[in-house]
Amino acid sequence: MKQTEAVIAFGVHLRKLREKRNMSQQELADMSDISKKTIQRIENGKLNPSLDTLLCLATGLKLNLPLLVDFNIPHNQ
Repeated sequence: MKQTEAVIAFGVHLRKLREKRNMSQQELADMSDISKKTIQRIENGKLNPSLDTLLCLATGLKLNLPLLVDFNIPHNQ
């Protein structure tokens, strides 16, 4: 992966959004029409989600896509 830090940061961000809504990974998977394994891999920084997956997650979280991808990426110094 070229943007490992961004993938990891997005996973942390997704977990926070999900937990803020008191949703389990399975609930988010069901609402997003993607697998729980995919949610787990994204949250653990092991999967760089496609645009289609991001749109599904936004739908499941009832967010607009820009809000879903509004997170900080740590930069190496």
